[in-house]
Amino acid sequence: MKIQHLLVIYLLSQTLLLFCIESLEPCDQSSTTLNRSSFPAGFLFGAGSSAYQYEGAASADGRTRSIWDTFVFEYPDSFKFSISWSRILPQGKISRGVNWIGVKFYNALIDELLSNGIEPFGTIFHWDIPQTLEDEYGGFLSPDVVDDFRDYADFCFQQFGDRIKNWITLNEPNLFTMYGYALGDWAPGRCSNYIGNCTEGNSATEPYLVAHHQILSHATAANLYRHKYQASQMGKIGLAVSTMWFVPKDQTISSRKAAHRALEFYVDWIVHPLVFGDYPKTMRYLVGNRLPNFTAQQSILVKGSLDFLGVNYYTANYAEDSNTSTILLSYTTDSHVNCSDEKNGIPIGQPTDASWLFIYPEGIREITLYIKRKYNLPIYITENGVAESNNCSITVDEAVKDGIRIEYHQLHLSYLLQAIKEGADIKGYSIWSLLDDFEWADGYTYRFGFIYVDYTNKLKRYLKDSALWYKNILQKENATTEHSSSLLSS
Repeated sequence: MKIQHLLVIYLLSQTLLLFCIESLEPCDQSSTTLNRSSFPAGFLFGAGSSAYQYEGAASADGRTRSIWDTFVFEYPDSFKFSISWSRILPQGKISRGVNWIGVKFYNALIDELLSNGIEPFGTIFHWDIPQTLEDEYGGFLSPDVVDDFRDYADFCFQQFGDRIKNWITLNEPNLFTMYGYALGDWAPGRCSNYIGNCTEGNSATEPYLVAHHQILSHATAANLYRHKYQASQMGKIGLAVSTMWFVPKDQTISSRKAAHRALEFYVDWIVHPLVFGDYPKTMRYLVGNRLPNFTAQQSILVKGSLDFLGVNYYTANYAEDSNTSTILLSYTTDSHVNCSDEKNGIPIGQPTDASWLFIYPEGIREITLYIKRKYNLPIYITENGVAESNNCSITVDEAVKDGIRIEYHQLHLSYLLQAIKEGADIKGYSIWSLLDDFEWADGYTYRFGFIYVDYTNKLKRYLKDSALWYKNILQKENATTEHSSSLLSS
């Protein structure tokens, strides 16, 4: 198989195209010149994807339905997609049989990546539990999922771990939980009826249960890897969390506390137990008995179960204290924080075509230093990118001129360098995304890719200007971009 074909089917759920660099030279912030030698020795650059967003072949070669296939069927789009878990284990469990065609498929991908000097990061779960397990016991709502996830992860380590040296167990468990079980906007589309248009669910309890079972799934898989595979395979295992920087809306104590609570409910919710063995005290106080407890044995299992942390960063919000009280409980209001993207009518950063994404590059420095101070973990930036609308009225030649994407990454890399100089242990940077793709509930309305995909012409692909800029960095050529003041946040 050709590498250009294989790159659209990255291993499991996310693969990073990684390149080592050789030396460290000072970064000239005044001229904003960036190249590979601006970063520490061993720093990895890459690009990301996920199986459901890229692969296609939804019913080919033994692959079965996932919760996202069901969700997309109920809220239709014009394309069918595939996943990883149900491609390898069509019935969700090892005991029910392995799809060896799917295993062969991924083995060929890994080998081809390595033969081209590309190091794969393998994500085991990217929001796509097999529908059969969702039907059987409710997926991540049930503790039964922990053993099935462990067995699935074990099989992945057996089959691919001799070549994959960096494993991500779960991608963005906080987003999967919030949008799938609190708001109901994503698969499996569960929430309380006073929160969204859901037929079933409980926004006050289910998000915490699902996150709890994901944390236990990660810890169980990590424990197995460390005891059974790590010594011989010499790899590392971590988890990728969605992050956002929260800026106090006003220079008041209440706003500063609100910004900190927002971080605790968004980031620390997942990371804190994996470092310290329990949820943040603030969450314990505000959520009460709706927040599950770890047994003493589970706390020991969970604590210290990260070799590294994947950080996905895109944007920032203002945060202020919310005095609103309601008997209609929900994860979405438990933090008592109001978040917004503007202050006095002025957006927090340069607006983009995606309504939720404002360019706030200093946030990547702030969040990595926050993680450094609080958790002292090695960090990979596993996602960072900007969206443009899928404008069918412009030509391909016009569409590939994506200067905003170049400036976005230029700015974020500059702030990332600052964080490194201030002590953050940042090991790599991966853009989202290699190709334009299916953006979950937004379908094909946005383009995040460095490579333009022509959906109307047999999926032909064209390098965007940003891809050529990124290539220049990887080839150690200087890549200088003049900062536009409009891109700097207010």
